[in-house]
Amino acid sequence: MTIDVLIVSAAMAVAAGLIGCFAVIRRMALAGDAMAHIALPGIGVALALHVHPVFGAAAMLFFGALLVWAVDDCSRVATETLIGVLFSTALAIGSMMTSGEDLIGALLGSPADLSRPELVFGLAASAAVITFVLLRRNEMILALLSPDVARTAGVNVSLLNLAYLQMFALTVALGLRYLGVLLMGSLIIIPAASAKRVSGSLNQMLTIAALTSVAATLIGATIAGRLHREAGPLIITVAAAGFLLTFAWPVRRLALWS
Repeated sequence: MTIDVLIVSAAMAVAAGLIGCFAVIRRMALAGDAMAHIALPGIGVALALHVHPVFGAAAMLFFGALLVWAVDDCSRVATETLIGVLFSTALAIGSMMTSGEDLIGALLGSPADLSRPELVFGLAASAAVITFVLLRRNEMILALLSPDVARTAGVNVSLLNLAYLQMFALTVALGLRYLGVLLMGSLIIIPAASAKRVSGSLNQMLTIAALTSVAATLIGATIAGRLHREAGPLIITVAAAGFLLTFAWPVRRLALWS
């Protein structure tokens, strides 16, 4: 793993850990896997237009997040249900638009040397996600606990939900190169779920989730390099092993405002 790949993958892992905490708190544990599916049509269109696949995936993910927000805002269907229906359909469409090595790379990731546009995109997008979570975490918690109180406090709950979904989509796009459509959602959810079990406050959860995500990414990638295997499955295996280890500790009650 080159220095460029190491830096960008670590930044991506931090973003995944932080955004995943709110996905777990919002009970969107399955949303990461489902949302990643919509990247496939974007990848297919990008390849057909000779555009870099990551940018096609990101554009389609942003559109999907906007669609979920719009439908969720005017219906009573749960967000996770909408994501499951819409993005499973996208997986089917995307599978028909891509084939061969392109499909395998999209599903499982294909980490390699990064181009300059990928490097810039990875660092800028990771910084955007990390900044959003750290600056807006109290508003997101308030909106979750009581939307009415949040509105009284001047929080635009609807736009905040849209911003969160867009940051979630951006995080998924960040990890597609390393983990692919099938595994990126797991890196968002598993470290956050591990952190929630052993944390006593939101700040602790955010810190532990970010560190766990980075550790799983670096350890998994290192093992993959030595065994000459794909990094994605080993990264998720390491993350899952970390989650199992949390059962050796007593579960702590999460205090969201600490």
